[in-house]
Amino acid sequence: MKKSILLILLLILTLNLQAQKDSTNIGSSQQPGSIIDVANINVSIYPVPVRENRFTIKTNRDVSFIRITNIIGQDIFRNQYNNPQQLNRISLDNPKRGMYLVTIIFSDGTRVVKKIMVEETE
Repeated sequence: MKKSILLILLLILTLNLQAQKDSTNIGSSQQPGSIIDVANINVSIYPVPVRENRFTIKTNRDVSFIRITNIIGQDIFRNQYNNPQQLNRISLDNPKRGMYLVTIIFSDGTRVVKKIMVEETE
């Protein structure tokens, strides 16, 4: 009995840890079968939580597209950059307090998704 409970707890913990990853590589414009090391992509979003409706995204790769969606999938911001850059300052138009998803697409087609929390402006 104790062994089965321990096994179930270990399984739940393992699944929960895997669910905590907030970066993903959905697609790429590279050759099929090529491997992209997502671990080598550094993305910093600050300040956290987002206040004053502004924040900065800093990466070690050139960003070509940024989309921000609310938790139900509605776009609140999207911008395509003709000159890919590594430092992007984002200004949102009166977002509501809550959790948002930031989708960053790099110039090579790699895609990373990060979560941000937006606080109300005082």
